[in-house]
Amino acid sequence: MNWGTVWTVIGAIIAVVIAWFVVNALLSVMWFAFKLIAVLIVGVIIFFVLRGMVSRGSRSEN
Repeated sequence: MNWGTVWTVIGAIIAVVIAWFVVNALLSVMWFAFKLIAVLIVGVIIFFVLRGMVSRGSRSEN
């Protein structure tokens, strides 16, 4: 086996390791973004529910 083949194999291994970390980081960012969107949607729903409950309560007291 000549040195060109050895460096090709080493380069392929390094490329796979780097790709592993890049994909892991991208999936972490995507998962964080998905959780953030889910929290925002649930927060908006809860906000409107609470606002509706408070407005009904203040109308019945008047």
